[in-house]
Amino acid sequence: MTATQLDAQARQALTSAYAPYSRLRVGAAVQSTTGHIYCGCNVECASFPIGSCAERAAIAAAVLAEGPAVELVAVAICALDDTDTEQMIPPCGACRQLILELGPSAQVSFLGQGQVRLQMAIGSLLPQAFKLLR
Repeated sequence: MTATQLDAQARQALTSAYAPYSRLRVGAAVQSTTGHIYCGCNVECASFPIGSCAERAAIAAAVLAEGPAVELVAVAICALDDTDTEQMIPPCGACRQLILELGPSAQVSFLGQGQVRLQMAIGSLLPQAFKLLR
């Protein structure tokens, strides 16, 4: 799967987002070492702390499909605001930690304006991660 295909999957995933409060729809696609792609979207809740991020939803789908030994190699994130303008949204701290644990060498792309705007290794996004248990 190419980076462009991963980006397209992230863009498609955001169309299912449930974001009535922030009106920021986010989609994520993760690729495992098997080459399979798993997608997720953000789901908000009036009780804000129990909403979920698109990245964690995609990672949960990967773990469900491949089991706890799944290893991520790439993550793409795309977001649209309430005017359908693409916004470059990096993963939150909790998502960064989870990406690092399941893909210590993963490349993370934040998409915006119809193109990959920034691509970084997860270790650069979270240089002081909690100790990994794997």
